[in-house]
Amino acid sequence: MKVNVEIDMTPEEARRFMGLPDVTPLNDKFVDEMSKRMKSVLDDPETAMKTWVALSGQGVEQIQRFFWDAASRTLSKKTAGKTTR
Repeated sequence: MKVNVEIDMTPEEARRFMGLPDVTPLNDKFVDEMSKRMKSVLDDPETAMKTWVALSGQGVEQIQRFFWDAASRTLSKKTAGKTTR
């Protein structure tokens, strides 16, 4: 037996129904703080350049390695279930 139930509700109604907390005020504070930090960095070009230049070299290699490893794992999972003829 298969039963499908469709419930039409907004995300806010679903959150309340499931008893999840309202994190909107916390999210608003987080976004405000991040906006202030980004503006302060952009107001000081020297600090911005130091931050961005720090991403070169080893930092970029680490990011590339992360994406390469993730892609390799995804590819190996897709090919693991296939058999060759």
